[in-house]
Amino acid sequence: MDKVPTDALEAKLPPGDLQETNLKNQRLDGEPHVALQLWLHRLLVLLLVFVCAAMGVLLLILPWRPEWTDNHFLFGSPGLRTFVSNGFVRGLCSGLGLLDIWIGFWEAVHYHETNRH
Repeated sequence: MDKVPTDALEAKLPPGDLQETNLKNQRLDGEPHVALQLWLHRLLVLLLVFVCAAMGVLLLILPWRPEWTDNHFLFGSPGLRTFVSNGFVRGLCSGLGLLDIWIGFWEAVHYHETNRH
């Protein structure tokens, strides 16, 4: 096959067609990058939702379990153990867990993709 120099092809194209060709080439070159960014954004939102839901469930349930106060971190500090076993502190942690679950599901429901042209 004969290879035609690019300058010869550009000389034969009208200026309007040349601009359209350049725009198409720019779009095709940028598509893999945009697709990668889109999938990375989707993955990060999914990870955020998962982490928020998991931490929320832990904060919701764990304060009411015996492991909350009967662990080796609190055996050396009876004052901190008394404070952590207080019902208000347990309720506060559970409330933060509910808030964390709500944030995770809110992010999942309100996720939308923007078109970048």
